[in-house]
Amino acid sequence: MIKTIICVVFLILMVVTIIPLGFLTLLLYLSGLRRAGTYFIHRMAQIYSGFLMALIGCRITAAGRENIPAKGGVCFVSNHNSIVDIILLYRYCIRPFGFVAKKELLKVPLFNIWVIALGGLFIDRNNPRNALKTIKTGIKRIQSGGSMLIFPEGSRSRGRGLLPFRPGSLKLATQSDAVIVPVAITGTYEIFEKNKRACAGPLSITFCPPVHTADIPLADRKQALSDRIHGIIREELERKGFGREEIRTPDIHGVNVAL
Repeated sequence: MIKTIICVVFLILMVVTIIPLGFLTLLLYLSGLRRAGTYFIHRMAQIYSGFLMALIGCRITAAGRENIPAKGGVCFVSNHNSIVDIILLYRYCIRPFGFVAKKELLKVPLFNIWVIALGGLFIDRNNPRNALKTIKTGIKRIQSGGSMLIFPEGSRSRGRGLLPFRPGSLKLATQSDAVIVPVAITGTYEIFEKNKRACAGPLSITFCPPVHTADIPLADRKQALSDRIHGIIREELERKGFGREEIRTPDIHGVNVAL
């Protein structure tokens, strides 16, 4: 319990510090140093994430970072176990990236500033027109050489294994001709959400070999590509000991890009 309280206090302090950090990032943007501002806030997120993982006492195995392209548009596609996934991704991803979050998070004070500062986008899944605008914004970012993250299962699995990908989940990648880097994460559900307290445990994150959507025929960019990426992540999870009986085979193809 004491560890949980310490971690919560640290999280509160981390969220509060976005005010001066966000102001500094804005100054860099206004000075024409957008890239410097982006890398600065990403680096701060890496530091905070690493410190939080150390506080919890996690034993982390990270692999495949050499598979992340050094430049060009990239779409990271990851399985989604818990809220800890995003912290782990910021700790070990070598490139700044934004992510698509549900619009309800826009109402969370200070946290919403973090999402915006990190290049995140908010999507209204109940408003198709506004959702499409959000997706188009993400596509433009990737086409301009940026990176975005999507969780194609559409919601956290919470220990239920790899869920099916929802229809349209890979639009950010397919419509921007992005390089897709599949990501397989294990252990994050047990760290906090399972017992509602901070628990030390083993975590792993693997960045799998990239898939170039530009090389895939248009006819195969929906169902076939979705199945392919799902299969890559599933195989990596199985290799780490998550057996077939723990991983759900997709019964629907494709997922909206919201977290």
